[in-house]
Amino acid sequence: FIPFLFAPSLSPMDSTKRPRIEAAALHGDALELAVREAVATTPAIDVHTHLFPGQHGDLLLWGIDEVLTYHYLVSELFMVAPADLTHEAFFALPKSGQADIVWKYLFVERSPLSEAQLGVLTCLKKMGLGSFMLSKDLVAIRQWFAEQDPFKHTSKVFELANLKYVIMTNIPFDEKEAACWVKPDAKIELASSSFAESDNIFVQSFCATRFRTALRIDPLLKGDWGTISACLKARGLPETLDGAKAFLRAWAKVYQPEYMMASTPADFAYGEADAPRQPGWPSATKLIDEVMVPVAEELGLPLALKLGAKRGMNPALNPCGGGDGVMISDVGPLEELCRRCPRVKFLATFLSRVNQHEVCVLAQKFRNLHIYGCWWYLNNPSMIDEITKMRVEMLGTAFTAQHSDARVLDQLVYKWDHSRRVIAEVLVKQYSLLDSRGWPVTEADVKRDAGRLFGGSYEEFMAKGVDLTPPPPPVLQAQGQARSRVGRSFCQNFARFCAPGADGCGCC
Repeated sequence: FIPFLFAPSLSPMDSTKRPRIEAAALHGDALELAVREAVATTPAIDVHTHLFPGQHGDLLLWGIDEVLTYHYLVSELFMVAPADLTHEAFFALPKSGQADIVWKYLFVERSPLSEAQLGVLTCLKKMGLGSFMLSKDLVAIRQWFAEQDPFKHTSKVFELANLKYVIMTNIPFDEKEAACWVKPDAKIELASSSFAESDNIFVQSFCATRFRTALRIDPLLKGDWGTISACLKARGLPETLDGAKAFLRAWAKVYQPEYMMASTPADFAYGEADAPRQPGWPSATKLIDEVMVPVAEELGLPLALKLGAKRGMNPALNPCGGGDGVMISDVGPLEELCRRCPRVKFLATFLSRVNQHEVCVLAQKFRNLHIYGCWWYLNNPSMIDEITKMRVEMLGTAFTAQHSDARVLDQLVYKWDHSRRVIAEVLVKQYSLLDSRGWPVTEADVKRDAGRLFGGSYEEFMAKGVDLTPPPPPVLQAQGQARSRVGRSFCQNFARFCAPGADGCGCC
């Protein structure tokens, strides 16, 4: 008798009856600690920046003088500077002279309380310059930066910000930027939609896994045929819509971009409310429908839109890029694009706080739309808190919580540090609601969700397929209801306040 020969064997069905060993659910302080740890340690994808690798020379902005003369701080300077300090005199100074003035009026003679000012302090502290900061020694800080190697400094900044990669903004319509990729006189062949000679294209040596590209196409959405036709002519292409398509295809081959992108003009319209900028020019709608959309579908490139900037609000600040303001956008064009172009994926971020709820609802309705980040004037803790909370409540983790929009390398350090702190607070409260309902939350759950909010949802959106059904016909307004560019936006955005009845003032 050999007992083990008669031991019952476990069939697959029997094995399923075994109790599974589940990961321990977290509660209370342990759950809060896990959330904060996951948010702090999850590497992020910065889905939109204006940064460049060191190999692109002075296009890479970095160092204390660039940080101090960024337009946030220059605008704040002119709120408090003496009246005899004119914009012309200030911008005539070298960067170091401008930085000295900003440091004096915003950091020495006042407590640096604003978000942009606190950001400078966060950068200095994270980089180990706390002693110089305590003594307010700008000369010593400047000397420290001067001693850094830009390539090693880039690696340090990426480490401090805990980033997987950033996406650049690459503008083929800008001669200086384009010259980093192709020879200035390089031509594009219409038939092949490629640059004519391979030696016209420069081999890139930067780390493409750290710096990824985006093809910026603002002139198309502005209906700026003057800029487009000049670039077509310079590249040896016909000044036609076919030439424009060849231009985009050729640059897509050079850049290998993640997406096409554009910041829309203040009066952006799409559809019958649109009109050509000048007689004989194609409208923005025609350029979108007959150039951008066909190329996007052909190459499988999404379109990332930034909406709500009012360009040139104060031209006196334009030399530092600080003259632009914010406006409430008409969300209608984005809605119409998502509806009419189901085979194109759209990413969108809005600059005005007022637009945020409407665009969250829009993201619920269109599977080809992904919302990302708190852009520019919304990149402040109070706004990040409010917007992230609303998005989590409405979209779960199907959005990208933040992008830096950084133009200066060092800004990555404070923008991501400050954002992570705020996002952690939002998530701690939201997970506590799950805990209070009895839903088990494990450490793995929290890490998975943080990964999605810091870039995973973006990568999932980019990887998924698109709807192949034919687009529906455009939604046409009744005769006599077409509105002007300005009137359309005003009516749509303020009708809720002027509606008749108990919920509105009835003034209209």
